[in-house]
Amino acid sequence: MANKILYICQEITPYLPETEGSTLCRQLTQAMQERGNEIRSFMPRYGCINERRHQLHEVIRLSGMNLIIDDNDHQLIIKVASIPSARVQIYFIDNDDYFARKAVLTDPETGEGFADNDERAIFFARGVLETVKKLRWVPTVVHCHGWFSAVAPVYLKRVFADDPIFRDVKVVVSLYGDTLPGKLDSSMAQKIAGEGVSDENLALLNDPSYENLCRFVLEYVDGVVVASNEVPANILEMARKSGKPMLEYQAPEAADFFDNYNRFYEQIQ
Repeated sequence: MANKILYICQEITPYLPETEGSTLCRQLTQAMQERGNEIRSFMPRYGCINERRHQLHEVIRLSGMNLIIDDNDHQLIIKVASIPSARVQIYFIDNDDYFARKAVLTDPETGEGFADNDERAIFFARGVLETVKKLRWVPTVVHCHGWFSAVAPVYLKRVFADDPIFRDVKVVVSLYGDTLPGKLDSSMAQKIAGEGVSDENLALLNDPSYENLCRFVLEYVDGVVVASNEVPANILEMARKSGKPMLEYQAPEAADFFDNYNRFYEQIQ
């Protein structure tokens, strides 16, 4: 059975340098499409992405909505580009307040994470889900990659749980070795609560470390993928104890690498 898979990605190559996560997101998108699945892939339009070189253009019919985060209005801009060799489209979530700076998640001058990374992650998650609603496209699986996508599962299971677009969706999260630099803003839980999420698990985000963010995410997913050999041991143990279906780490060069992903999506239905 073919699936409709929504990929919510922190990074995708060639728009950002090759890393374990950006390469996997690029390859998965193509491989799942080639296996007969319908795909939509999203990532943030970080300011360091060269729009001219990669031929990004705004999708006017999807842009223009305002999202309120922590009582402030932020305009949602949607851009799109194609990876010609893969016949794959990538959607970009953009906003001048959050993504105009010429960097990804850390300040190049200090090496520390941006102070508003929590709000940027909230805006990204909301932006993706609101855009999918506008597309009137009903995914069967949502697969989140990278800690920057970590807010999406709670929205799917709490805010959008009764929406016909997302009502029956299964949520998967991939764990990587690329952990959060430091902690996110301590008011993150309060900001998510302001989005209409009332949940006792939000208390975990009063201390938004990488470990607590992972613990939080695991409450809202239907399956877990170990996407790296570098996942911290405490996070791996936590994921295994969650009792959620897991696709354990496998080497990318394995002959059945992508088929195992395809089977895993079927397994969690």
